[in-house]
Amino acid sequence: MSFESFVTRRYLRIKHPGKLVPLITILSVVGVAVGVMVLVVVIAVMTGFQSELKKRILGIEAHMLVMRYSGWIENHRQIASEIKRIDGVISVAPFVYAQGMLRSADGVSGIVLRGIDPSVATITVGTAGDQSLADLLGSDTGAPEAGIVLGSVLADKLNVSPGESALMMVVGTRQANLRQLPRMQRLKVLAVFETGMHQYDGSIGYVHMKRLQKMIGIGDLATGLEVRLADADQVETVSQAVVELLGYDYWVNHWKQMHRNLFSMLALQKALMYVILTLIIVVAAFNVASALIMMVREKTRDIAILKAMGASRSSLKRIFLGKGLAIGSAGVLIGLAGGLLVCLILAHYPFIELPGDVYFLTTLPVQITTGDLGAIVLGTMLICVAASVYPANQAAGMRPTDAIRYG
Repeated sequence: MSFESFVTRRYLRIKHPGKLVPLITILSVVGVAVGVMVLVVVIAVMTGFQSELKKRILGIEAHMLVMRYSGWIENHRQIASEIKRIDGVISVAPFVYAQGMLRSADGVSGIVLRGIDPSVATITVGTAGDQSLADLLGSDTGAPEAGIVLGSVLADKLNVSPGESALMMVVGTRQANLRQLPRMQRLKVLAVFETGMHQYDGSIGYVHMKRLQKMIGIGDLATGLEVRLADADQVETVSQAVVELLGYDYWVNHWKQMHRNLFSMLALQKALMYVILTLIIVVAAFNVASALIMMVREKTRDIAILKAMGASRSSLKRIFLGKGLAIGSAGVLIGLAGGLLVCLILAHYPFIELPGDVYFLTTLPVQITTGDLGAIVLGTMLICVAASVYPANQAAGMRPTDAIRYG
């Protein structure tokens, strides 16, 4: 053990708890611990919110949409096979969008109809019952009555459940021959899905793509193509490759563009919360500085003796910087333990409920990353060391004769 470490350990011992210096030291540790704990919990919630929101959006939406400027896509199968040969693309599925009004015995609501091909579509929404969305819609084409899978909020609004029927009127079609199509069509509710996001659960209904094509009279046309990638973060590179492949008659939109404002806002909020809550640690650092300044005053004779024995200025600096580092380390360890415990409780017992129409999610998500923990620990230690610089310089600059005379 070095000389500086030995002295630092001696100064950390609390022999008389009733004295002021040990009390301020304890309060300094508690203040740092509280700041770290709050930072861990809040940053974990912000990170969890970003991650869960991204997961749910990419579960129900494609990583990238390919559409045509002039309207419907005719040769969508050929285009899908060409796109699938691009590196990073794992699936390409056609889709048809339409808007309509859905009416039940207890209500009426606007709806966005999403026609998908269950054999190639990869949408990860949960449905009530044992069957998945692909299984339900895959077996729908043989039934005499068209089927639909509704979002839970929309189903509650219309007061319909699986097995019941509702009347659908499709609006806004471009190529439908309205004289040959019925104005209202009856759809059977096959199942109800729930993503936990109000904007999807309250507005979307899934039908088989062939059913929707027949309902709006467009033949074998598609609104666009949904593209999913092995790595969703590489979507800009792949989208550029798709545009170069298909030419400028087609346009590409991906999830980062569609939700840019949302994720930028969340990233800014996370950064601001980190800065604001770090002020709690800065306030605790004043206690660290006060404790060390009072210790320098209390240990004036000890410092004089150490300097008379040959202790250098750098050695005395390291002693008091070491004590500040030790206070910060103790506070960080306690704060990390408390913060991780609170995060564990929130993760296993989601007792905090959120309004889905306001916050997109209905529960409070938590995700802890090593990067966030590293930033919190590093920032806290730097603040505690910075708070120790002035007292350390005071101790190092003290002259032995003055210390003995006035100590």
